Amino acid sequence: MTKIKRILVSQPKPESEKHPYSELAEKNNLKIDFRPFIQVEGITVKDFRKTRIDILAHGAVIFNSKTAIDHFFRLAEELRVTIPDEMKYFCSSESIAFYLQKYIVYRKRKIFYSASGNLLDLTDIFLKHKDENYLVPMSSAHKDEIPVLLDKIKIKYTSAILYNTVCSDLSDLSEINYDVLVFFSPSGIKSLLQNFPGFKQNDIKIATFGTTTAKAATEAGLRLDISAPQPNAPSMTMALEQYIREYNKGCKK
Repeated sequence: MTKIKRILVSQPKPESEKHPYSELAEKNNLKIDFRPFIQVEGITVKDFRKTRIDILAHGAVIFNSKTAIDHFFRLAEELRVTIPDEMKYFCSSESIAFYLQKYIVYRKRKIFYSASGNLLDLTDIFLKHKDENYLVPMSSAHKDEIPVLLDKIKIKYTSAILYNTVCSDLSDLSEINYDVLVFFSPSGIKSLLQNFPGFKQNDIKIATFGTTTAKAATEAGLRLDISAPQPNAPSMTMALEQYIREYNKGCKK
């Protein structure tokens, strides 16, 4: 066995020079590259109009990602729709709520967010505003957790597909010459197999974040070596570090 030295993370490189992956690389003498395996394409105004969804018929919006925020306000601008000051915003996390400052005067708006990062924790707040008609911007490849929750508590809402998640063209990667591949979504797994239909895992380690990504990897016939979050490793970098340190102990070089 040879030591793990090269890791490919299937996401964009963090903007900050100091990030958990840079610390992981320094502490364990690793080379870590970043390459998005998927990309987002916003739907056109023409396609959105076909849905006959009226943004202004809704008094509240639920955001589960910063990407959803970007495409909601992009479409509103392209449609020449002015979002009223009275619009209410419900966000799955504090960081997503703060991202709204890019488009609105934050302190003057009615904004609610989950401190835990789980929209289930906003159930009581949704019920306090149960008379609102909610708009839920989402990707074509989305989880059903928000619609399921709203259906359960009998909240009126409209799901709006505002962007598509598609596989990136990875033809610049002539081969997967890495010891570990890190994935964060089922779409990333799909992109790997679409770009490299003859992919053979062999000694390459597969790391996944989240249960749906892990399930997609195993259903694709891949061997899952590293998974997060775990009780002792809530982040991907922690899971990687624990695995690599233990694995490299038994390697000669």
